[in-house]
Amino acid sequence: MANYIEPKQRGLFDTSERLEELHQMGDPLARLDAVIDWSVFEPMMGLIPKAEPKGPGGRPGFAPLLMFKVLVIGHLYNLSDAQLEFQITDRHSFKRFLGITDADKSPDEKTIWAFRETLVTNDLLNRAFEVFRKVLEKRGLFAHKGQMIDATFVDVPRQRNSREDNAKIKEGQKPDGWDEKPEMARQKDLDARWTKKNDEKHYGYKNHVKVDSKSKLIDKFTVTDASVHDSQALDELLNKGDPTTYVDSAYTGPACEAAFERKRVTGKVIERAYRNKPLTARQRKKNRAKSRIRVRVEHVFGTMCMCMRAAWNRCIGMNRNQGAVAMTNLVYNMIRFEQIERLELKTW
Repeated sequence: MANYIEPKQRGLFDTSERLEELHQMGDPLARLDAVIDWSVFEPMMGLIPKAEPKGPGGRPGFAPLLMFKVLVIGHLYNLSDAQLEFQITDRHSFKRFLGITDADKSPDEKTIWAFRETLVTNDLLNRAFEVFRKVLEKRGLFAHKGQMIDATFVDVPRQRNSREDNAKIKEGQKPDGWDEKPEMARQKDLDARWTKKNDEKHYGYKNHVKVDSKSKLIDKFTVTDASVHDSQALDELLNKGDPTTYVDSAYTGPACEAAFERKRVTGKVIERAYRNKPLTARQRKKNRAKSRIRVRVEHVFGTMCMCMRAAWNRCIGMNRNQGAVAMTNLVYNMIRFEQIERLELKTW
């Protein structure tokens, strides 16, 4: 008879040994914890309004910083609130990141949802992004020797509305009869829009980012609905005195040229060919030189889409999706910062 490995009895040091094994395998959360000073977010957490107790006694709430780290886990792995509750209860690595043990109760999905809603309502997720951006700035991780601007789609659950209802929504109005059905209306997104690119249909929003060309860290971002053209966010993303900015051919035209001139920024735009007007050999050569730098912004979107699965949000409405995108950009900056520190990539 063949011999097989028999299950062992649980030992006193099994948990610590398993955590060490996870660490040796490259636990992403342990790596983040090793380089990020989470205390920088505590002043922001102090801005969260205190909920009035409903009565005497009751269990105290979870610490805001712990709940914030729960959101970091959610965006790193693109987990729903229900899955977050389950995975925190189940996984040793998640518990270690949050500083809790098997003896502690995990936040439930309603608690996670309510905490996120509080941050969105008080615009604290955008503030959290800015807090960490300033930390990166102080550490000299924005080289300011060049930057890239581009946008990526963030799809949301598609709506099944009639043509008449969609026409009303595009006009900024609520369709007739929705007020009488509040349960249905809460599930309808009045801010998301349809668009089409390269024969692919998208419904949702766009994440427009400005990225440092050396470190590939996100310096600034803005969120629009999906129908807004990439170039329309250029003026908002540019600051006076910005370094040379590399953009693709979507940022051509008088409006973009005026934005670059108004902000006194040198724009390196990928030139495009037109019908009966192909690019010259010199233009192709210049495009190749620009593309060597501009293409690095695609690495940012690749990390978001392939590693963080952030090309799709569960949120409904502009405010919630803006908060979700802010958190996605923040978590991206965290994992990129960890890479720069661990691999010693800072060469500027």
